Amino acid sequence: MTNTIGLYWFTQDLRIENNPLLQRASQEVDTLICLYCFPKMTRFITHYAQEHRFSAAKIQFLSQSAKCLQKSLTALGQQLVVTTSTPYAKLQRIIHDHSVDHLYCDAFVGTDEKQVLRQLKEQFPSLIVTQDHVRSLFRKSDLPFELNALPSTFTQFRKQVEELDKPARNTTTTRLPPPLQIQFEETWPKLPPTQPALFEGGELAGLTHCQRYFSSPLPQHYKQTRNELDGMDYSTKLSPWLAIGCLSPCTILSMLAEHEHQFGRNESTYWISFELLWREYFYWSAMKHGARLFRFSGNKPSAPLTSFYPQRFLQWKRGETPFPIVNACMHQLNQTGFMSNRGRQIVASCLIYELQLDWRYGAAYFETQLVDYDVASNWGNWQYLAGVGADPRGSRRFDLNKQTQHYDADLSFIRRWQGHCSHAQTDGVDMVDWPIVPQKGNQESI
Repeated sequence: MTNTIGLYWFTQDLRIENNPLLQRASQEVDTLICLYCFPKMTRFITHYAQEHRFSAAKIQFLSQSAKCLQKSLTALGQQLVVTTSTPYAKLQRIIHDHSVDHLYCDAFVGTDEKQVLRQLKEQFPSLIVTQDHVRSLFRKSDLPFELNALPSTFTQFRKQVEELDKPARNTTTTRLPPPLQIQFEETWPKLPPTQPALFEGGELAGLTHCQRYFSSPLPQHYKQTRNELDGMDYSTKLSPWLAIGCLSPCTILSMLAEHEHQFGRNESTYWISFELLWREYFYWSAMKHGARLFRFSGNKPSAPLTSFYPQRFLQWKRGETPFPIVNACMHQLNQTGFMSNRGRQIVASCLIYELQLDWRYGAAYFETQLVDYDVASNWGNWQYLAGVGADPRGSRRFDLNKQTQHYDADLSFIRRWQGHCSHAQTDGVDMVDWPIVPQKGNQESI
């Protein structure tokens, strides 16, 4: 009898529980290789972020998450091969050297992963590739419309999917096929010195935080506190584990339902599921639009009237702009790898409308810094703010003074994160810059 060999390529699904694709692999092959490739800085991200490495906080969180997964697999008699090599090089070598029959992986949103998969299918035409939507609430077959008919706005999407039965997907993997009895070469990223982290990576830490949050009264007040700028309890703080798949959104909805059964359902608890639907919409929008997620013009026929001023971008990254609330938010991001949702909207609006910069530079910088970076949500939100995404009202420009008065009236956040910059200015012009016309049209001053 032929021994079938499977390869599970972990990406943004670093968990054992509620992972139907891993369970399927456990049932279909005799031997299984589990692989995780740490993300690499691509030329695209290096160009737009003007950075050459990921933040220390992000690397630490990913490393902790990989180590947690490694322990979980070891407990099931498996092992996790970890590498800093490029995914295609490592996958190609393993498939070739060990005659892999089956490849299991996420139904990718990212274009880089899709390209790797296309190359592997071309090189190994007999390879059986099995994919699943392991990071979303729904599968494509669950949606009440074809993907090319995805509603153009979130509100239309929400109205069609909100009343659908949410898939439970409560799968528990209790056994896995044995690994190949071969010593694979492993490489881990070097961990730079870090400050005490806000979040501990890994499925166990994510489940612990999720249980703590939903067993408390905090979700009862989520809508009233979610726009605060600082602190650990004003929002769910589930996004870091959700972003790399240490937690499934189905698990979160299940715990939310238990919370509502114990504490009651109100507008705030509903708003948590509402936010998960926003994430879901960005996910399917990225699936539909593909590479347009990264284009200057986004989903629109024309690009914004912005440019690139290197000095302004550097000031924005360093938190040295004339806007204290923006500086405070950027200092928070650079030190912790995290920023509130309100803060992200504020700094994005500043980059696009006050500094008149190409939105892709900001989106790329977020990718290098955030511990909760999610390709669809990050780039989708930046498009939304820039007016080239899913917003029917066009671009959204935030009044920074009004935002400060509303969310930091006593300036405590600005003081804590040292938002005042005495030497801030934006009137420097490089010889390669050119004048641009202030963007006109439908802008909302918030």
